[in-house]
Amino acid sequence: QMPARPPAAVTVATAVARDVPVYLDEIGKTVSVEVVSIVPQVGGKLIAAHVQDGDYVEKGQLLFEIDPRPFDAALAAAQATLAQNKADRELAQIEFKRMRELASKGTASQLEFDQDRVALAVTEAKVAAAEAAVQTAELNLEYAQIRSPIDGRAGARLVDPGNVVKASDASMQVIRRLDPIYVEFTITENELGTVRKFMATHGFEWGQSPERGLRVEVDVPGNSARVLTALGPTEPTSAPASASAGPRVGRLTFLDNAVQSTTGTVKLRATVANTDHYLWPGQFVNVRLILTTKTAAVLVPATAQQVGQQGPYVYVVTPDGTAELRPIVLGQRQGELLVVESGVQSGEKVVIAGQMAVMPNAKVQVTEAGPDGVPAQAAAPPPA
Repeated sequence: QMPARPPAAVTVATAVARDVPVYLDEIGKTVSVEVVSIVPQVGGKLIAAHVQDGDYVEKGQLLFEIDPRPFDAALAAAQATLAQNKADRELAQIEFKRMRELASKGTASQLEFDQDRVALAVTEAKVAAAEAAVQTAELNLEYAQIRSPIDGRAGARLVDPGNVVKASDASMQVIRRLDPIYVEFTITENELGTVRKFMATHGFEWGQSPERGLRVEVDVPGNSARVLTALGPTEPTSAPASASAGPRVGRLTFLDNAVQSTTGTVKLRATVANTDHYLWPGQFVNVRLILTTKTAAVLVPATAQQVGQQGPYVYVVTPDGTAELRPIVLGQRQGELLVVESGVQSGEKVVIAGQMAVMPNAKVQVTEAGPDGVPAQAAAPPPA
């Protein structure tokens, strides 16, 4: 007679109930909020470059200098012309005043009066034109110093000092703003209705406040520190100081106004704080759009799931030590955990190791995964 088969040794964990997010995972690309190509507005010899390639610059910081001497001379000439025209106007005012007195006494003809009146108007027009010429000369002299219009990071310098540049010619340098940063991604047209519904429930639709948009988590591919978090009651704080601190959190701020006919997708955009410049323009990133929170979802470790001919199942250990095979309906993955829509109740113990030796409805030798029956990977995710 064959000896009885000993109970299979298994490790179990306790299914838990927690609030978890419902989400869409997409691939996105980071885009600078502002990109400025530095182009000279006046021509001349470039005499200085004050920013090195890759430097961070502030709005108003001096980038390049064009030789200002021709513009100084042009300004001096315009100011001299203005002074001359003001003197001519002063003389015309005196002559017109005298002529008006003579005309009132009848000692001057109407023709002479009209000639002096028109001559005064001509000198006033010349003064106005000279003042405009002075403003233009001052503006050109100001343009000889090229300053950054935004805060951002400078790219490679495309023109070196010593070269002659022309007005509105080629770009001299490109500056990109890095904080905050846009993350653009797409969803399918089948998902559009769902996303719009949850956008509306969070107070962000056309014409409403984007600060209340859906939460978005962004991280670079391969970052093992990624942790999924549930929707919090408050707005996200600034980006973490450490580049290994996990995904960056932002808000959905833009939904395109049309479905692309060639791809059947709709473009969305999130705005993400990037104070530590962890995200870089043009970078492909993983995007998780949080739609809502599922309350009291049943979670089991992903290692508990088995797949058979009838679909996914788990072994549930009953109080008498019997392994019961339970078909399950799976929900979304939550880190190292899986949501079980049906088949397992919170508090039941599921087998997470040793399933190969288990026979359905047979006794098993149970080893708890931890002091509370929950393995390390089933610990609650930390808040964002």
